[in-house]
Amino acid sequence: MSTEILLSAKNLSVRFGGVLAVNNVSFDVKQGEIFTLIGPNGAGKTTVFNLISRIYTPTTGEIDYQGIKLTDKAPQDVASMGIARTFQNIELFEHASVLHNLLIGRHTHRQTSVWQDIFFTAKARETELRSREKAEEVIDFLGLQSYRDTFVAGLPYGVRKVVEIARALCTEPKLLLLDEPSSGLNVEETDDMAFWIQDIKNELGITVLMVEHDMSLVSKVSDRVLAMAQGALLALGTPREVQNDPGVIEAYLGTVDEVSSLRRPSPVVKEAA
Repeated sequence: MSTEILLSAKNLSVRFGGVLAVNNVSFDVKQGEIFTLIGPNGAGKTTVFNLISRIYTPTTGEIDYQGIKLTDKAPQDVASMGIARTFQNIELFEHASVLHNLLIGRHTHRQTSVWQDIFFTAKARETELRSREKAEEVIDFLGLQSYRDTFVAGLPYGVRKVVEIARALCTEPKLLLLDEPSSGLNVEETDDMAFWIQDIKNELGITVLMVEHDMSLVSKVSDRVLAMAQGALLALGTPREVQNDPGVIEAYLGTVDEVSSLRRPSPVVKEAA
């Protein structure tokens, strides 16, 4: 794995009125790794995603991406910088086909003017051809051939999740943000999702930053994990290190003593003869 830092968050805090949603959080994401944010509901994980996506602006702190201060950029500039994102609640055009949804993901690569598009000039044709070639590559990569011309509204939920990832891949990102990719999936679909995430890293060389609740998925795919609670950093390390951290156990399940008592076998009570 490369040790080059792709994204660096430094002392991030964000306040909404009297609520401190993120409290002085710092972390680095290395190029070529799968880095996962975990924590109970309300821990601030998605808020961190929204800071990176530039939906929110941090109250304090900054985010560097490939040596560029991301917090100085407008939200509409993020995709063209090589950052793509999916959402926990699927955001697709339901009355368009899978192919057309993927082609929408190519908009950041268009280099033609309105007039070139209207008259379909040689440059417009070249751009359109490259967009369709890329969309077809992604369809093949994620096994979506049988759904290529199907309207999104007619797709099973699990397939829609994959289509949203496919659209993000069509932007040719260096960093892919996945917001709870296993949300709403059954066990088999979650196993398939783990397969796709690992292939995105290993075969496409894309760095993945993920928010996830399913700890089995986290353990399967993550190189490093950052645990949060109440907006603050709890632990940072490998999946095993973080899951065994006393602070993380307490945040998820209660105090360490309480968890230990749950793990002890119940005493056997013999019935009276």
